[in-house]
Amino acid sequence: MTIKTFAASVAAATLLASPTLAEIDLSGKTVEWVIPFSETGGSAKWANFFAPLLSEELPGNPTVVVKFMPGAGSTKGANWFQEQEYDEGTLIFGTSGSTQFPFLLDDPRVRYEYSDWVPVMASGTGGVAYLNPKDGEKFDGSANNLKDVDFIYGSQGATRLDLVPLLAWEMLGMNVEPVFGIKGRGDGRLMFERGEATIDYQTSSAYLGASAELVAQGKAVPMMTWGALDDAGNIVRDPTFPDIPTFKEVCEATDGCETSGEAWDAWKAFFVAGFPVQKIAFLPNGTPDDVAKTYSDAFDAVRNRPDFPEIASKRVGKYEVFVGANAKAATEAGTTVSPEAKAFVKNWLQDSYGVSLK
Repeated sequence: MTIKTFAASVAAATLLASPTLAEIDLSGKTVEWVIPFSETGGSAKWANFFAPLLSEELPGNPTVVVKFMPGAGSTKGANWFQEQEYDEGTLIFGTSGSTQFPFLLDDPRVRYEYSDWVPVMASGTGGVAYLNPKDGEKFDGSANNLKDVDFIYGSQGATRLDLVPLLAWEMLGMNVEPVFGIKGRGDGRLMFERGEATIDYQTSSAYLGASAELVAQGKAVPMMTWGALDDAGNIVRDPTFPDIPTFKEVCEATDGCETSGEAWDAWKAFFVAGFPVQKIAFLPNGTPDDVAKTYSDAFDAVRNRPDFPEIASKRVGKYEVFVGANAKAATEAGTTVSPEAKAFVKNWLQDSYGVSLK
């Protein structure tokens, strides 16, 4: 699905949305919001931010508890959720780009199907890459002075959301050696803090929650964001981090890096799939329409709180939140890439990391 098609789908979905409130009661119940990552990453911070707000808006004000099921870069949890069916409306599952990418790349470990799930909220995010202080001194807005440095990066896996930074760094001509196997991006940050990694990236919520403090303490130097999309689908500065250049800007300033051609088109396609619609809340297969509507209405009430823009900007960033039919359209956009982009990335994974997904 292209950006223009996505925008049209959202507009159409808005016209179809019904204002009627569903009448179900969750009084005295506990809603479990399962996150397939560790408790230290951006998805954890995203769910922990929304959970108490959702509790306030759901009928009966149930307790919303965030639980974690890390493993296999989120594939373990997603495969588990695929086997769940509706039961009382007390189970939510949260995915990230690291769940979407294995699905997009036909990873044989994937046994889940997004079309079986019921999306009730989707939100975008951004990401910030940063350097250790020593190498950060060499950064001048380009990667020209970083090409002779051997970096270490804690990674969930090249087929996860980490493919966006890994491909970006390779396009910049940087030597970044990933250490695969961490259970969440928060674990990558901890590696960076301990000096076991020398370069890192975090999604916006995790960066705001912890990495920004490293920068304030002089223990990290921001390098670039992945950017955001304007209405025409162009990459512009991330509204949450307007003072940090985008990868596009750094690429344009770096010798040998091109913002056109196969590599750029593939990078942008997976950036679009992984960030503007990065985190999605689902109800399980078989959820009745009235229950799905109840959750969509609750998330809609959350995003329309007068204080939401202020509190969201500090915890998860300044990004669009989609609900109901719009969340479904957003999910379709986030789980679709062109055959050309998929083929390029599969070949790149094989050539760079020996990962075969053919």
